[in-house]
Amino acid sequence: MLALKRARPRSWRHPRSQAGVAAVEFALLALIFFMFVFGIVEIARLLFVLNTLQEVTRRAAAAAIGVYPRDTQEIDKLKRNAVFRSSPGDLILAPPVTDEHVRLDYLRFDLTVIPQASWPDSAAANRQICMMNPRAPTCIRFVQASVCDLSDTDNCIPVRSQMLLPFIDLRVPLHRAATIAPVESLGYVRGTHPPAPPCPCP
Repeated sequence: MLALKRARPRSWRHPRSQAGVAAVEFALLALIFFMFVFGIVEIARLLFVLNTLQEVTRRAAAAAIGVYPRDTQEIDKLKRNAVFRSSPGDLILAPPVTDEHVRLDYLRFDLTVIPQASWPDSAAANRQICMMNPRAPTCIRFVQASVCDLSDTDNCIPVRSQMLLPFIDLRVPLHRAATIAPVESLGYVRGTHPPAPPCPCP
């Protein structure tokens, strides 16, 4: 019996130097695994945001062709509706994009921007100008909706995305997602404004 006990090798015992190795290995592998998973989640979210921004500008342009740009209350309302909100706030899953980042530009026939100071006084006035001369410099022919950074009011700079995970801060520039639509009534209703003169056609 004593001989059997002495013959048993001592290597079967768990050495103290190996204590906690499994926990360390798990921690290292778990870190890599969760970084990989969270990276996939962030990439999927960014793809969702890029597609959503295109829909935001489409909705904004589709609504803006029926609202005159000087009607600030309606303009603010359509911007909120464009980001799927009824009140001011962020676009879901797309920080820091808000309704304030939706920009509306009013364009001439050649797609150049008409400055705000040159806008006609009303939708009826714009209709009259465009009927007299469709190429007039103050004739609003198109509306462009885009998502722009608020730091530059002259140029449309892409908004930089904000990661949902605090330890990943890539700040990827988002798509401006510009959408151009030809104007329709711009809020003009027949009978509520002085009639415009007929088109000077030959």
